[in-house]
Amino acid sequence: MSPTLPDQLTIGEVADRSGIPHTALRFYEERGLITSERTAGNQRRYPRAVLRRLAFIRTAQRVGLSLEEIRDALATLPESRTPTKSDWARLSKSWQAEIDTRIDALQRLRDNLTGCIGCGCLSLKSCTLINTNDHLANFGPGAPRLKASTEGGIG
Repeated sequence: MSPTLPDQLTIGEVADRSGIPHTALRFYEERGLITSERTAGNQRRYPRAVLRRLAFIRTAQRVGLSLEEIRDALATLPESRTPTKSDWARLSKSWQAEIDTRIDALQRLRDNLTGCIGCGCLSLKSCTLINTNDHLANFGPGAPRLKASTEGGIG
């Protein structure tokens, strides 16, 4: 007969099993990502299922989601239920457009950076990294909006 696993884990046991520091566990709890119960001695006890929830949180962070986005996703699950494979599939599908947008932005940054390394000037007038989409460059150097407010120029 195999030993029965405890239903509740201490913060130390969760930290050891998940590799997540105590401080991060308390932070996640403050942010509503995980929950615990308190013993009569006011010690935290986490349900064993918190380990799966923490794995979900860490994986979502690795794909670039903020804790707020992760909390919102976890809020769509019934209370106290850990994310399942189908939950991950549903939620990750909803994140694909945002991730694709981030990938596109990073690829454009990489491409501009490669050109910038070749140039080396970091020109404030023409650099696509420092001066992206500078629509006011056509009005010359300086602060054309400030000039406009005193001279009646650009609106």
